[in-house]
Amino acid sequence: MERQPEHRFTPPVPGDRAKQGADIPAQWAWVERSVWTKRMLAALDSGVKGGVWFALMDKVHAPANLEAAWRKVKSNKGSAGVDHVTVRQFAAHEADELARLQALLATGRYTPSPGLRIQIPKGDGKTRPLGIPTVRDRVVQTAVRNVIEPIFEREFAEHSYGFRPRRSAHDALKRVIGWLDEGCRYVVDADIKSYFDTIPKDALMTHVRGRIADGRVLSLVRSFLDQQVMEDATLWMPESGTPQGAVLSPLLANIYLNPLDHQMAASGHRMVRYADDFVVMCKTREEADAALAQIRGFMDAAALTLHPGKTRIASLDAGEAFEFLGYRFKPHKGRILRFPRDKSEKKLHEAIRQHTHRANGHSLECIIAKINPILRGWFGYFKHSYKTAFPDIDGWVRMRLRSILRKRRKRKGRGRGKDHQRWPNKYFGDRGLFSLEMAHGLLDESPMG
Repeated sequence: MERQPEHRFTPPVPGDRAKQGADIPAQWAWVERSVWTKRMLAALDSGVKGGVWFALMDKVHAPANLEAAWRKVKSNKGSAGVDHVTVRQFAAHEADELARLQALLATGRYTPSPGLRIQIPKGDGKTRPLGIPTVRDRVVQTAVRNVIEPIFEREFAEHSYGFRPRRSAHDALKRVIGWLDEGCRYVVDADIKSYFDTIPKDALMTHVRGRIADGRVLSLVRSFLDQQVMEDATLWMPESGTPQGAVLSPLLANIYLNPLDHQMAASGHRMVRYADDFVVMCKTREEADAALAQIRGFMDAAALTLHPGKTRIASLDAGEAFEFLGYRFKPHKGRILRFPRDKSEKKLHEAIRQHTHRANGHSLECIIAKINPILRGWFGYFKHSYKTAFPDIDGWVRMRLRSILRKRRKRKGRGRGKDHQRWPNKYFGDRGLFSLEMAHGLLDESPMG
C-alpha cells in the first residue's frame, strides 16, 4: 500500500478562484477557472507557437484543479470501482485522498486501477459494455479533462454536438430540422460499429500529440487507454478503444472524429454529429451518394467500420423514415413528423414497469409519485414529437395502474372493460398522475428548445 503523505491537501480559496477567473470571455465561461486563467485563454484564442501546448502536467496536479475535479465527481455520484471505495467514503477523507493523488501525479507514480466492466441491457435485447473507474481515477481523469478539453474544443466543428460544453442533443436536432425545412430530402443515416471499443489507440494518441507535447500528460492519457479491465473476476486489457464510462472517453472520441467533421464541412456536406451518431442532410440522391462514399473512405483510413445493417440513405420523398437521437422522422402528406422511436418508448415502458407490478404493495399515490418524475423526464426530451405520440402511452400507463387496482379487488388480468368506468382517466388525474397528452397540449408549438 502507498504510504500516506505527511502534508495535508489545502483546498483553493473561493475568492482566489473568482479573482483568477475574472474577465474571462463569455465563450470560455465554461472552462475550469482554476486552470484557465485570462492569460492562458488569451493564448488559446491567439494560438500558441506551433499549435502545440507544453508544460501542462503541473496544471493537472495543481491543488485547485484536483479540488475542482473532485467537486464534479462528487456531484455526479456514481458507483464504486474495483477498489470498492464509494464517493461517500472518498469524501470522508477527501483532504488526505487529494493530497495522495497530488503527490503521486507530481512524482509520476500514479497508475490507474483496472476498470470494472459491466454489461448494460440495450433496447434490442443485446448489451453494451460499461466501464466503472474508481473514484480516484475519475478525479484524475476529470483533472486531465479540465486542462486539455479547451485546447481541442476550440478546433471542434460547429456541427458536432455530443459531450461538448453548452451543447445538447436538442441543439443537434434543431439543426437537423433546419436542414429539413430548407428542403433536404435525402438523409445519410450512418452508424459506426462499436465505435468506442474499436478506436485504434496509437492513431488516437497521434491526434492527441498533435496539440499536446507534455510527455507526462500524454503518458497519463495513454495509461487510461491501456488500463486493464476487470470483468467476471478476470483481468484483461482491450487491444483497442477508449472505455465507455470513463470521464475522458467522450472527449477522446470527439478528437478522433474531428477530422471527419472538417472533411465533410470542406466538401459542403451538411453533417450533424452527436458523438458516434450522425446524419448528413442532402438535397439530391447524388449528393447523398457522394457523402456516404466520403464517409466510407474516412472510416477505412481510420480503421473504423460502418455498421452494414444500420448505415443507409433514406429518401423522404419515397416515404422512408430515419432516426436520430431517439427521434423518428417520418414523412406524411408533405410534412416531416417527429415521433419517439420504438426503442425510446420501450425504455420508458421498462422504467414504468419497475414501479407498477400488480402485486405492488404501495398506495396509488406513492406509485404515482414514483413514476411521475420518469414521465416528466421522458416528456422533457420528447415533447417536440407529433401530438399522436402521447395518448397511447398515457393509456398504457393508466392500464398498468388499473391492473394494480383490479388485483386489489381480487380480479385477475389487466385493467380493461368496466375498469375504465370504475377508475376513469379523471380518477388518476385527480391523484396527480402526469399526462403526456395534456402536457403536450399546453406547449407553445415552437421548434426544438
